[in-house]
Amino acid sequence: MIFDVIIEELQKELKSNMPQIRFLLRKSPPIAFTTINEIATKVGKRYKISLILNFPKIGKIEDYESYGTRDISIVIDMTRKIFPIKRELIKSKAKEIFRDSKVEDAYMYEGKEGVKVFFESGRIDILPHSLHLWCKFDSKVTEFCDWLLINCYQLNPGVSGAKSEVSS
Repeated sequence: MIFDVIIEELQKELKSNMPQIRFLLRKSPPIAFTTINEIATKVGKRYKISLILNFPKIGKIEDYESYGTRDISIVIDMTRKIFPIKRELIKSKAKEIFRDSKVEDAYMYEGKEGVKVFFESGRIDILPHSLHLWCKFDSKVTEFCDWLLINCYQLNPGVSGAKSEVSS
């Protein structure tokens, strides 16, 4: 449930700052972008992670109703180059949750590793140091992200930023 908690808090903070964000969007979208990600950074710090809202298509930043519900990067530890669990376990869990997905190895160079999950409504890039969600969050995405944050990134669902025991 840690992903839910983080995203819910992010959405709450964004909503409470929406009048300022909407004003900034009219005045200067780049300043609005910076403000949005300052809010995300503030929320992420509570969990000892970095949150970044992405707007992959032109005009997406004007869709303020979708803030915190899609297209987010979660950076856990930029020094990690390999997963603390077997990559095959991550791929297996992805296939279990996203039955009609394509799951493949990614970024396999210079001693690094990663996994990409492609499905009808988007994709998820899983790297040892970060998680990049290029999709709208539904129950399957939430379930998978909860599993990743606990098992792959070792965040404890009960304590902000604390380590957890690895489980499957």
